[in-house]
Amino acid sequence: MLIRDTLGRPIHDLRISVTDRCNFRCTYCMPREVYGRDFAFLPRSELLTFEEITRLARVFVALGVRKVRLTGGEPLLRRDLPTLVRMLAQIPDVADITLTTNGSLLERQAQALADAGLERISVSLDSLDEQVFARMNDVGFPVSSVLDGIAAAERAGLRPIKVNMVVRRGLNEHDVVPMARFFRERGQVLRFIEYMDVGHTNGWRLDDVVPANEIIAAIDADMPLVALPATYPGEVANRWAYRDGSGEVGVIASVTQPFCRDCSRARLTADGQLYTCLFASSGHDLRGPVRAGATDAELSELISSVWAARTDRYSELRSLATARPLPVLVHDPNRVEMSRIGG
Repeated sequence: MLIRDTLGRPIHDLRISVTDRCNFRCTYCMPREVYGRDFAFLPRSELLTFEEITRLARVFVALGVRKVRLTGGEPLLRRDLPTLVRMLAQIPDVADITLTTNGSLLERQAQALADAGLERISVSLDSLDEQVFARMNDVGFPVSSVLDGIAAAERAGLRPIKVNMVVRRGLNEHDVVPMARFFRERGQVLRFIEYMDVGHTNGWRLDDVVPANEIIAAIDADMPLVALPATYPGEVANRWAYRDGSGEVGVIASVTQPFCRDCSRARLTADGQLYTCLFASSGHDLRGPVRAGATDAELSELISSVWAARTDRYSELRSLATARPLPVLVHDPNRVEMSRIGG
């Protein structure tokens, strides 16, 4: 049974956060002044078990989901994650299982993840400059170790590898071209992400956003580009190929070029809350019904009713209303944090 929301958007992608914990304190996601030593993360008993995640994933697949992405927090902090990958890979009709990671634990886990059935991987890396990267991850983690993880993923056959770079003005916009050149030479796809107003702890300001057009112009001036068509409806990144055929880059421009109209992504938090938008202020509890003994049919009806009522188009409305951030939307203290919902 395939379902669509109020704007006719199907449910096609499921992003599953397996933990709300992370070993980085990136300033745009989990700033140290908020997520300090005394921060209360979810206790293990509140996390969905692998069996519960797999059961819910099966229900989502029956409703139209074909792509599953594991996120966090940092997903590789979740113990025995390859076991979950293996369980998800056994679900019929799942066409793609991927994972987004900061790369810190990837070198030691890449082969096990590939052997379990993981197909692709995205690695976050915001700069090749050690000082800039250390400032952004705020734990002093070295660039070289992330690159070692990427190399291990490539050896394990996790291709194509995509590298995600969040660009924030005043921090790392000068690294756009060097990053593009570096990963172009290695045949890996680099995706630039506009600094987003997700949650309320990162002090987001519109002035900190480096627009997609500026990013592409900087690269094009050094390495000429040509726009590529989307490979599927609802593709998040705008894609550009190097004119000499040496690869491509992408830009995720949710601030300046919203793509809400084609969004087909549902998000499941580590404690079983279903969110229908990255910028949502409330979720829908699925863990409670699962642990209370709900049948698959009842879970399917619950998820269907949530999706069918979906009206989310936050970024679109923000852009239509004003060129400046809307205070109510941006600073809503109830907005879910990206570290909890996944990217």
